[in-house]
Amino acid sequence: MFTGIVQGIATVKALNDRPGLRSVSLSLPPRFTDGLQIGASVSVDGVCLTVTSVGDGNADFDVVLQSQSLTTLGVLRQGDRVNVERAARDGAEVGGHPLSGHIDFSASLTQIRTPPNNRVWRVNVAAPWMRYLFAKGYVAVNGASLTLAEVHREADGSGWFEVWLIPETLRNTTFGEKKAGAHLNVEIDRYTQVFVDSIREAIHKEFSDLAHSMKFTDAASIRRDSLQHSSGASLPTGGPGKMAMKKKAKKSGSGKLKSRGTGQPEGPHTKSPKKKK
Repeated sequence: MFTGIVQGIATVKALNDRPGLRSVSLSLPPRFTDGLQIGASVSVDGVCLTVTSVGDGNADFDVVLQSQSLTTLGVLRQGDRVNVERAARDGAEVGGHPLSGHIDFSASLTQIRTPPNNRVWRVNVAAPWMRYLFAKGYVAVNGASLTLAEVHREADGSGWFEVWLIPETLRNTTFGEKKAGAHLNVEIDRYTQVFVDSIREAIHKEFSDLAHSMKFTDAASIRRDSLQHSSGASLPTGGPGKMAMKKKAKKSGSGKLKSRGTGQPEGPHTKSPKKKK
C-alpha cells in the first residue's frame, strides 16, 4: 500500500525492451534506496513495480505488457523524470489516502490555469470512470493523492475534474513540468468505487425483480384474455353471490306473491278484503 505522498523524483537511467516486457532502470533520490531490497514495491508515477535489482542509488524494475499499454510507462524515454514513493510501513502516517498502485485509466491534461501561488489542472476523463469521482473526494494522479476541487459529468458518462496544486506539491513532484496535452496515470479511490458499485448492483437487482414480476402479471393477463376469446364468453365479473341471486330471481318469476282469492298482488300496503256477514 502507498500513502499518495510522493517522496521524490527519479530519473530514467536506462530502458531495455523485449517482447512483452520492458525493464526500467531508475536513478533514485538520495537515501531512497536505504534498506530497499529486491522484491520490495515502489510506486513509479503511481504504478506499483517490484524491485528486481538495487545498488548505488539505482533500482531496476520490470513493466509487463498490460502496464505498458494502460499507463505512461510504456512511452517512457531515457532522461524522463517520474514520481516515486516506497511502500508504506505498518503504522506509518497516511498523509494522503490509501493507494494500491493499480492504475485504472490514463487521462489527458487539457487545461492549466495559474492563479497566484497556485496551479489548477483540468483533466478529461472517459466513461465510465466519472461515476467514481465526486467534489471534495480523493483521486491519485501519477502517484500523488489529490483532492477533487470540481467535477463535471456529460450525458455519455464522460467528463472532467479539476485539482489545485500547492507550491509544495509542485516542488516535490514532476507536476511543475507538465504541459497541456500530457497523459496522466489515474487511480480512483477504492472505497468510493466499492460503495458506488454496491449501490448500482442493489438498484439493478431491485429493478430486475420488479420487471420480472410485471412480466409475469402481463403473461397471466394474456392467458386469461386468450381463454375468454376461445370460449366465446366473458368470465363472470359479479362474483358467485350475485350470480346465485340472479338464478333465484329467474326461478321464482317476478318475485311477488298474489293474495289469496283476490288475484291482486299482496304487498306491504295491501289489505285483505273483509268477509261479508
